[in-house]
Amino acid sequence: MIGSIIGTGVFALPSALAPYGPISLVAFVAVTLGALALAVTFGSLSKRASGSGGPYVYAREAFGEFAGFLNAWSYWITAWAGNAAIVVAWVGYVEVFVNTGHRTGTSVLIALIGLWIPAAINLTGAKNTGAFQVVTTVLKFIPLVFMASIGLLFIDPDNFGTFNASGQSALGAISAAAAIALFSYLGLEAASVVAGRVREPGRNVPRATVYGTLACAVIYILGTLAVFGTVSHGELGASTAPFTDAANNIFGGTWAGDAVAVAAIISGIGALNGWTMICAEMPYAAARDGLFPGAFAKLRGAGGVPVFGIVASTVLASLITVFSYTRFEDVFTKIVLLSVLTAVIPYLFSAAAQLYWLLVRGREGLGKRRLARDVTVSALAMAFSYWSIQGSGYQTVYYGLFVLLLGLPVYVWLKRGRGEYGEQGTQRPTAIPSADEPQARAPETPAPARRVTRGTRESRTPGPRKFTGHHD
Repeated sequence: MIGSIIGTGVFALPSALAPYGPISLVAFVAVTLGALALAVTFGSLSKRASGSGGPYVYAREAFGEFAGFLNAWSYWITAWAGNAAIVVAWVGYVEVFVNTGHRTGTSVLIALIGLWIPAAINLTGAKNTGAFQVVTTVLKFIPLVFMASIGLLFIDPDNFGTFNASGQSALGAISAAAAIALFSYLGLEAASVVAGRVREPGRNVPRATVYGTLACAVIYILGTLAVFGTVSHGELGASTAPFTDAANNIFGGTWAGDAVAVAAIISGIGALNGWTMICAEMPYAAARDGLFPGAFAKLRGAGGVPVFGIVASTVLASLITVFSYTRFEDVFTKIVLLSVLTAVIPYLFSAAAQLYWLLVRGREGLGKRRLARDVTVSALAMAFSYWSIQGSGYQTVYYGLFVLLLGLPVYVWLKRGRGEYGEQGTQRPTAIPSADEPQARAPETPAPARRVTRGTRESRTPGPRKFTGHHD
């Protein structure tokens, strides 16, 4: 999970936060508290809804098919748009060695290479994807841990500049910086999304989610503080590789910065590798339930690779990357804010699903003190999600709402294909493999409770309930 959270984004984050000044560190702490509330919420939900799908499953079980679809659609946008943001930051560190003049055409070519290498690895199967992820996760920690420890010894207070450099009110600056900082925690739900591929998910998913978020929080805050204190404010705002600049300022010369750049490049490829898998997992889970186009549920090869999901997501990430490089000056920040907004929507629904379960079923198995604590955490996670949406800015909310509502025609098409009007269907999409095809099986979400389709009277056995029997 840490491999998906820590990517090249955190290596570029100090530059994105620089326009706000050191007040953005306050925002980072606030975001960390909100991220921990979300992590605890996801950990609790994963005990009640096993199988892959994460936020999609939680929304579907609590609020119905349409909510499940919106979450799957929104999270899918987050995944491939987030890959675009990661690869833009990744290009900044690649260009420490090549295309140092930052020619747009060459930058776009490098970005496309960075997107399709992880896609190719994912297409070879989960085994190779996992092995690659382990190696890149270990290597990416070296520069981050260094800056979060040794780098703190070289902080010069004069480098911080004006505490609030944004020209906004303190609250406005914190809100805006928080929306950007939250990008560094996207992926905290990754373990729940791929829970069907995890051993003992009821035990390991909550641990990975909470402890992984805590580990990242310590490294993020201290590392960003060190970069702010070792690179002057003016230089930091214009930097495309802030951790490289920080290392060069600490040791002099360029060798240390080059070493950090190499680690950041490896980190970015590792994060893209993990997120490319997540790009396919969420729509795969929804497609098995008939809430996403059936092509996303088709698996290829002995390892069961969701080829269509991987390829489609990488194509979309490539398109938005090319568009952003040719239309926006602050490419990284624009894509980051869109990714954060579309991620926060599933976070909000997940927190609401947890709160709903606690208020309806919590009294059955939780003591008063435990129930009060869990309700408080869920409420904080919801409030944090609303705050993150507000901090994204009007333009981002406009674009985010637009791409979210683009899912409505897709939902209409899916419902029409199932011959339904309002009722939940009983038929599986024809593209989904049957139970007689073991080579096409992969971890799936628990089946939703089936209801009678319009025009039939056939009684069916309901699927297993999700919000039952497990306690935190």
